[in-house]
Amino acid sequence: MTRKHALAPAIAALIACSQACAQGEPVRFDAVGDAIPRPLTSEPGDAARGRSIVVNRDAGACTLCHAVPGEKISGNIAPALAGVGARLSPAQLRLRVADSTRVNAESPMPAYYRTEGLNQVAGAFRGKPILSAQQVEDVVAWLATLKDPR
Repeated sequence: MTRKHALAPAIAALIACSQACAQGEPVRFDAVGDAIPRPLTSEPGDAARGRSIVVNRDAGACTLCHAVPGEKISGNIAPALAGVGARLSPAQLRLRVADSTRVNAESPMPAYYRTEGLNQVAGAFRGKPILSAQQVEDVVAWLATLKDPR
């Protein structure tokens, strides 16, 4: 095996690793007013995955506080999600999911995509958002489908 051929697998592994690591890094976003106009990913959100994240208590756990259409057990301390897609644009939904405190500083909702300025974060989770950029886009895609206020 030549030196050139021996190096090729190592270079391929290094490229793959750098791409995987880059995907794990939080994406910087610009909030404009009460919205994040640009999606956090190039891949469109998937509404089915978004609904799964919302109702899964090991992921978004949104049902702990919000009444969620189609769910029998859900919270009542936050606004109901029915009709949210008619009230807010995808860009507005994106900011509320990513960091609701930018809209309401007193919001008890977790900042699902904020990593800075947080207190009492376990070392293993520092610098890591609760949801990935793709998961945020998936949740936004599902919330945008909720046009009916019932």
